[in-house]
Amino acid sequence: MDANTYPEIECIERSTESLPSKKILIIGVFHGDEQQGEYIINRYLEEGDFSEIKNALYFIPCLNHSGKSLNTRQNINKVDLNRNYPTKNWEKTEQNEYFSGESAASEEETRYMVQILERIKPDVIMTIHAPFKVVNYDGPAREIAEKISELCGYPVLGDIGYPTPGSFGTYCGVERNIPTITLELDEEESNEEAYIRTLPVLEYLANLT
Repeated sequence: MDANTYPEIECIERSTESLPSKKILIIGVFHGDEQQGEYIINRYLEEGDFSEIKNALYFIPCLNHSGKSLNTRQNINKVDLNRNYPTKNWEKTEQNEYFSGESAASEEETRYMVQILERIKPDVIMTIHAPFKVVNYDGPAREIAEKISELCGYPVLGDIGYPTPGSFGTYCGVERNIPTITLELDEEESNEEAYIRTLPVLEYLANLT
């Protein structure tokens, strides 16, 4: 499967010429009504200094273009992309805002991400969500989550508090042992405020050892 199959979704790399220490994947707009991540990533791409970073950074500013255009959690097929991953616990759910799809990995966005993960093989992943104001994590990521918590001022939360079958965190963090952070921002904050809060986190990940 070729990433070019999905021309709307961009995966943008920033790294130095030296051999990177780690590969970091950062994703925005998993849910179409949580759009701060796209602004944060695009602004960081414009303003960030990548000349001496230790790690290779891979940015997906907007994963869910159709959901963004509709301002809905789901994509155009009314599927919650964060319930659509081919995990061991995937199950077909009720057709509400958390609908998991007709089958695991039924959605183009999910298949794109599976392909990207295979190609990049990231060492750490962070997705930018809203509105819970916490640093959630899956897999061996507690130490990273605690540092991000210090930088952004949100508490660490290992369990979001409700079942998430077929989630990206389960697919990457639990089943593939990739440290996976879900940064839940405050939906009431402006894009500017959200960027200021998140910038130290991005700079930390750029130089994580």
